Amino acid sequence: MPEASEHDDGRRARGQRRRAAIIAATLRVIERDGVAGLSHRAVAREAEVPASSAVYYFATLDDLLVAALTDAADAYARQLRDFVEGDRVGAGVAELIAAAGHAGRGRMLAEYELTLLAARRPALRPVARRWIDLVADIARRYTDDPVAVRAVVAATDGLCLEALFAEDTVTAEDVRAVLVHILRLDLDPALHGG
Repeated sequence: MPEASEHDDGRRARGQRRRAAIIAATLRVIERDGVAGLSHRAVAREAEVPASSAVYYFATLDDLLVAALTDAADAYARQLRDFVEGDRVGAGVAELIAAAGHAGRGRMLAEYELTLLAARRPALRPVARRWIDLVADIARRYTDDPVAVRAVVAATDGLCLEALFAEDTVTAEDVRAVLVHILRLDLDPALHGG
């Protein structure tokens, strides 16, 4: 088999950048216009690429939606992993949720819209479950009580929605207090010298 040339590598890299730009544009379109405003043409215009590129990389709107939600889930997975590795799970998750009412509101709203759409579009369901699974996995680090794990998942989702609706009334400390109460332990011992 012939080795890939620098030309092939460059073309592949450009293709990956264009695909990433289209995914990012999809999230921006949904953030601005909702899923109802999503079309290949709108995404291509937002990404500043030819309309044919959006169709080339994502043949259907469901393909675009799955890619956008996957990108968001991957970003959350990286953040949560960083929180675990930095021994700041409670504070990190609390800041993330509280941001839904502030600077991260538009993005969180777009992601929730995609997540709720999964109830109607089966192609989105496995990706939509990732947030639930990620939060449950982290909760299991602190408890083996399945009811407490479900309570943490429900609380994080509920607090995200509260932050979206109430905008600036949910603080990181509010979120952390709820999580500590459910798990009945200190989530970030390193922050307190413990």
